[in-house]
Amino acid sequence: MLTIAFVTGTEPGKWFRRYGQLTGSEPRTIPSDDPFPLIGSEADAALIRLPDERVTDEFHVVRCYEEAAGVAVPKDSVYAEVGEVNRTDLADEIVNFTYDEHSLIDDLRTALSVVAANVGIAYGPLPLLKALSKKQVVPLELSEGDGAASTSIALVWRKADDCDAIQDFVGITKGRTPRSSRGKSHPRSGGKKARR
Repeated sequence: MLTIAFVTGTEPGKWFRRYGQLTGSEPRTIPSDDPFPLIGSEADAALIRLPDERVTDEFHVVRCYEEAAGVAVPKDSVYAEVGEVNRTDLADEIVNFTYDEHSLIDDLRTALSVVAANVGIAYGPLPLLKALSKKQVVPLELSEGDGAASTSIALVWRKADDCDAIQDFVGITKGRTPRSSRGKSHPRSGGKKARR
């Protein structure tokens, strides 16, 4: 059985459903606050946020989509009312958190609770901020061309673990459907089996 980990702020449910339709086997899924869940988990592959210096030549990488840069502001702030913001607008604000590849999700949760108390702001990938923000916090996209560091979501797995099951999932992330030619090639023969 294929096991896929996915980091907080991703919503790969549609890919998991399509994989089940394509192969007749539901993948085992592991939601993870760990930004690099291939270490110390049973995952065969993981959807992670790039850049990440731990992604070395040991891994295959398939970029899936780009994430907009964002900022979380208090619900009652002028920025939340306007709905548009850039870093220049926020220059005088207290910054409680700025996301990078070593950031801990629990630290961001703590920072967002401070933002919810109407103190300061927090920077991070917009989908991640949306996933974690509560009622008193409004995530906003930072204006393009603002020098904000964008991130991307990628499927990553060890080259040594490559197998047909992972390649099927790669196809799903690239838009393959059960009607595609590869989807009709089952049952599979040969190739390394996904780890259990």
